Amino acid sequence: MAEIFYDKDISMDTLKDKKVAIIGYGNQGHAHAQNLRDSGIDVIVGEVKGSKSWIIAEKNGFKVYATDEASKKADVITVLIPDDVQKDVFYEYIEPNLEEGNILCFAHGFNIHFNQIIPGDNIDVVMVAPKGPGSIVRRMYKENSGVPAIIAVYQDYSKKAKQHALAYARAIGAGRVGIITTTFKEETETDLFGEQAVLCGGTTELIRAGFDTLVGAGYQPEIAYFEVCNELKLIVDLIYERGITGMREAISDTAEYGDMLIGKKVITSDTRKNMKKILEDIQSGEFAKDWILENRAGRPVYNSIKNKEKNHLIEEVGKKLRKMMSWIKDEDK
Repeated sequence: MAEIFYDKDISMDTLKDKKVAIIGYGNQGHAHAQNLRDSGIDVIVGEVKGSKSWIIAEKNGFKVYATDEASKKADVITVLIPDDVQKDVFYEYIEPNLEEGNILCFAHGFNIHFNQIIPGDNIDVVMVAPKGPGSIVRRMYKENSGVPAIIAVYQDYSKKAKQHALAYARAIGAGRVGIITTTFKEETETDLFGEQAVLCGGTTELIRAGFDTLVGAGYQPEIAYFEVCNELKLIVDLIYERGITGMREAISDTAEYGDMLIGKKVITSDTRKNMKKILEDIQSGEFAKDWILENRAGRPVYNSIKNKEKNHLIEEVGKKLRKMMSWIKDEDK
């Protein structure tokens, strides 16, 4: 079972005299920076000069510097920019400014685990990854709660790397609800698998397959959208709040019977074999290799699939129906 830590288990002394540079004031960056500051940590921000994020960080009261300068000034450098640009930014702006004993922190292990970034051996390398979007990480902190986080140590030069990671996680509010230990390998491989097989890839393809099946059988696209896409949120919310058994207790007996009996005709033994192959490709580095080469080539496959699928009928129908839902805040809908 996982090792779990709470505020009472963690000393903040390890960070009290350290300056933290948040590299990337985006989705996670703004939450990390503000929560750390509110916990009494000295925080600066590293950004692209003149960028929108630079301006927002300054408006939020932070001292903002170019990434190389921020890295040079800090003891803890937290890399919160997209995976596909981390390698170039690291080697050009961060690595030349690292000093012995610095702490290099990530929120996802992709570049470390797949050897895109190979840090020097005289620093600590850790991960602190809240299990929620930055907006929720910030909101829950302000409500005197928090979002669970996972931590990992890749390189322990100081022999205090775990304490550093725990203190950082506590400072962003995670110790109020629980901090789980993992490894860079486990976080990276399970995260990629979850995204591909279930949360994003599996779910979106299941939705489109259900929509296409109903529309192909002559049902109205609007009705199909409600049944296979819109109502998915109701079920996911129930699972999120109560677990699968709790969700089943909340739906009708007819729906529960169909869930338990028919679901296995959709997710078959072949589907499970495919999931194992997906995981094997992640573990072997095959997916990482493909994604890295795709980025180097200018993303031709990525852009082609994205352009094709954003023009699927379900997108047109969904956009029209969401305009009827005044409670949805997304301006584009």
